[in-house]
Amino acid sequence: MVISLTLSRRLPSRWPGLLRCCSTNTESSARSAVLDNVLSTFRSICGEDNVSLGEAVREQHGKDESVHRCCPPDVVVFPRCVEEVSALAKVCHHHRFPIIPFGTGTGLEGGVGAVKGGVCFSLRNMDQVLDLHQEDFDVTVEPGVTRKALNAYLRDTGLWFPVDPGADASLCGMAATSASGTNAVRYGTMRENVINLEVVLADGTIIHTAGNGRRPRKTSAGYNLTNLFVGSEGTLGIITKTTLRLYGIPEAMVSAVCSFPSIQDAVDSTVQVLQAGVPIARIEFLDDVMIDACNRFSGLSYPVTPTLFLEFHGSEQSLEEQVNTTEDITHSNRGSDFQWARDAETRNQLWKARHDAWYAALALRPGCKAYATDVCVPMSRLPQIIVETKEDLIENRLTGPIAGHVGDGNFHCLMVVDPNNAEEMHRVHLFTERLARRALAMDGTCTGEHGVGLGKRALLCEEMGPMAIQVMQGLKDALDPYNVMNPGKILQPREL
Repeated sequence: MVISLTLSRRLPSRWPGLLRCCSTNTESSARSAVLDNVLSTFRSICGEDNVSLGEAVREQHGKDESVHRCCPPDVVVFPRCVEEVSALAKVCHHHRFPIIPFGTGTGLEGGVGAVKGGVCFSLRNMDQVLDLHQEDFDVTVEPGVTRKALNAYLRDTGLWFPVDPGADASLCGMAATSASGTNAVRYGTMRENVINLEVVLADGTIIHTAGNGRRPRKTSAGYNLTNLFVGSEGTLGIITKTTLRLYGIPEAMVSAVCSFPSIQDAVDSTVQVLQAGVPIARIEFLDDVMIDACNRFSGLSYPVTPTLFLEFHGSEQSLEEQVNTTEDITHSNRGSDFQWARDAETRNQLWKARHDAWYAALALRPGCKAYATDVCVPMSRLPQIIVETKEDLIENRLTGPIAGHVGDGNFHCLMVVDPNNAEEMHRVHLFTERLARRALAMDGTCTGEHGVGLGKRALLCEEMGPMAIQVMQGLKDALDPYNVMNPGKILQPREL
């Protein structure tokens, strides 16, 4: 197949940042005609009960946790196996009917909206843990298996899967968005922890990105197809299985909280801890606004100053060394004495408070909505970008507590906004663009872990440049020539 490289052109300037969910009357009529033709085929493939035209079901599958408005699909199907996914995809490909994969709907950039209508493939019925190889530290799961469900399954094996984005997301969905979270500083992101993928392409072809059934810890064989699909957000194919790396549950874990007089002190401590070779498991930053919100929401009483939440994993002896080194570093940067969370219950309470930051931020303005935007920069630029971002928030009268995975330079602004206030929504939109461009100016990225989805397509063009976007578009055209796979996401629509 010849890959044609054609530059994706931007939307006209009169549409900056706006999502045009509504199709034209002509498009709607054409889709209705296709839908009438395919419904009976869908039902014959996956059963009458696994095809839904209900408004509530369609709306549930047309929105994630982002601020993008609901764009429901025309129909939702619930396949039970990869063969059904493949058969359904073949029908959609033949009729050029859009396909939107759906896991748990916990995304943050509008990735599940059916902006061109079509059929949502809800993969919740494919929920089996298929192959566990304890001695090889790997497992293969279907797309309906969530992070918490896998770790519950592994509970008695001495193994766990540590990638933790906070939400109980589906593991194949986490692969599709290249998710990470609080443990990434030690265990890596999904990109480092996916060994193999089973993917159904737009035309129904089933491929295995590292070879059928293969699960080596490393390979230098051919193109890295696995990483091509990790982070592809459903635009290149439907992930129906993922093989993941597992880890031994540490002998001991201990968490701590340390407060600092300034952002610079907190980030300097982080950099020095990593430079000292401390294999810290988690090191999370919360600014003064965020720690105040968490105190109120979770019943905590930490000082309202820039704060680090830390966690150490290892043997009892290695923990003592890690903690002593880290305490010396934080004290040299004017950090407070550690407040400890040693037992499992206290430790879980601490990290629940961190993961509840979204709800804590919402509680600052009851009745409002939250929008989480993230960027990632080299760690040396983290103090500057956080300080400039806080100044921007204050100057523009916006509520945006900051929390970050400072061990890898990634942080989030949890914007709390009144969706009925058009002027405030506009200010938030302009702020998020300034934040992303500030990160790009500091050699960073417009998204560290949330993905591109609908909201950051123009920013991706700025980040990657026209030639890289041409290559991406060429790959998309080669794998999905009719643009049926989650259309409108990642790459800008092309004018015909």
